[in-house]
Amino acid sequence: MSCTVPDPLSTDIAVIGGGIIGLGIALEAQRAGHRITLIDPDPAAGATFAAAGMLAPVSELHYQEEDLLSLTLASSARWPGFARTLAAETGLDIGYRTTPTLALAADAADRAALGDLREAQTRQGLQVDRVTTREARVREPMLSPNISAAHLITQDHQVDPRALAKAILTRLAAVGRERDGTEPSKTLVRVRATGLLHQDPADSRSPVTGVLLADGTAIHARETILANGLGAAGFEGLPESLVLPLRPVHGDILRLRVPAHLRPLTTATLRGMVRGVPVYVVPREDDTVVIGATAREDGNLGVSAGGVHQLLRDAQVLLPAVAELELIETTARARPGTPDNAPLLGRVAAWDGADVPGLLIATGFFRHGVLLTPVAAHIVLELVAGRGDPAWDRFRPDRFSPALKPKEYA
Repeated sequence: MSCTVPDPLSTDIAVIGGGIIGLGIALEAQRAGHRITLIDPDPAAGATFAAAGMLAPVSELHYQEEDLLSLTLASSARWPGFARTLAAETGLDIGYRTTPTLALAADAADRAALGDLREAQTRQGLQVDRVTTREARVREPMLSPNISAAHLITQDHQVDPRALAKAILTRLAAVGRERDGTEPSKTLVRVRATGLLHQDPADSRSPVTGVLLADGTAIHARETILANGLGAAGFEGLPESLVLPLRPVHGDILRLRVPAHLRPLTTATLRGMVRGVPVYVVPREDDTVVIGATAREDGNLGVSAGGVHQLLRDAQVLLPAVAELELIETTARARPGTPDNAPLLGRVAAWDGADVPGLLIATGFFRHGVLLTPVAAHIVLELVAGRGDPAWDRFRPDRFSPALKPKEYA
């Protein structure tokens, strides 16, 4: 019995992966006038679906990750324009809010840890204001009277990743129809991608010319962007000796509804340290809150009962009224981590150090995916236009691939 091979498709830019990074890249590429094809069987269903959406370059500063700060700050600066433009294009509310973040400590040891972190943050020129616990409770009356310290961070904001993904998909489909009258399926292809196409099929160092799908469809593209999270590491057709050291870091996330008599539970995002363990509470406009997030590398794909217990217990230390909320959703997803917790972003070198034409990689964003979406899209589009900034070479995806002899990093 013969098998019919689907007709090939052609596009300017093929984006493999419909998580928030792939969506952001596709959006900016479409805004720049490129024909795009986004390839994902279930867009925004992975880590994006679970993400709390904190835009927190200050709070997310971690020890020995100072090199990442320039990238997170650059993306934070892009967020107001990115959000404003998308809202104007679609008429949809993406949940972008500039309400501040309160960093809280539960006990004396947590207060010391929070103070040490503040010193590291201020050394980097970041603004973290000490406030008294009384002042914190004036701002947020539902806070526990037993918190031991509070810091106000006005630069850290939030967005609703699910609403954001919906708005981007709406915009991609609408402009796709306007451009050439095609159906949205030509802009969004809900089929799994299986491998890269090369100019020379026998040489993975030759120019990438597109992507092959599980149903046999070939999509030819001038540029192919691999943004499929953990799936990038074993993707067929990547250059030989390229090492993409991605690891799954699972997180448990809770969503709870706030009853009328407790609203608003909090207006600020709360990031607490409770017995040395971080916990956060993010308010939404629909009278729900998001509580997270555990970080575990145990390989368990499901929601951890221990993780749920820990999150509820620690959140109640900061906000005792959490005990009265309605638990409406528990979610677990894996985020793609790297050895240095920084993304794999940019072009890839071949054996001689020259970049493989037609291929870009954007993965490994770990806990920063939503925050870094605008700047990741900007960097990718600059590289497509031949205007790469050497300042971002430190995040090249081939930096863990010594056999490829990539360019020296800034």
